Amino acid sequence: MSDIQQTNKERSLAEAQLVKNCLAGRAESQELLYRRYASKMFGVCLRYAKNKMEAEDIMQEGFIKVFQNLKNFRCDGSLEGWVRRIMVNTAINYYKSNLKYLQTLDIDDCSNRENVSVEATDNISLKTLLTLIQKLPEGYRMVFNLYVIEGYSHKEIANSLGISENTSKSQLSRARKVLQEKLKTINAVCYEQIA
Repeated sequence: MSDIQQTNKERSLAEAQLVKNCLAGRAESQELLYRRYASKMFGVCLRYAKNKMEAEDIMQEGFIKVFQNLKNFRCDGSLEGWVRRIMVNTAINYYKSNLKYLQTLDIDDCSNRENVSVEATDNISLKTLLTLIQKLPEGYRMVFNLYVIEGYSHKEIANSLGISENTSKSQLSRARKVLQEKLKTINAVCYEQIA
């Protein structure tokens, strides 16, 4: 058995014991599970949320679901991956419940924009990029995150969000155009500061 396989086996056994202890109601194990994944899961939630408060709400709701459904976790997979999937699904459900407040740009607003290269990403920080993504309208942000970050197909996005595949594709395209425009503006400002 290779070192990687041994490490994965040890991780799986440790996760199985942690899950068992959580299910037995041991508060210290529940706290350990929360502390182990809270930081990463906050990052996941933050990508889907408009701001930190909304991300905290999504994460809190997500961890409630984690503990309510821990009995359904099969120890043959990654606990972190399972928790992450719950957080993403919680963000999707949060989005669906707030769909009536969805902000979208008018089609004409997007169709007249030129196609801009995204080479500007090299000149900005990850924090700035995250902020730009957070400022996208909800539908664009949700589709962008699911497609680009989570690797969902347009069919999966359509099924998850209750929209058509074409809507998913157009919202992704529009999200990219909006981000490209913002990156172009940031790049121009950076260039002016250097020149």
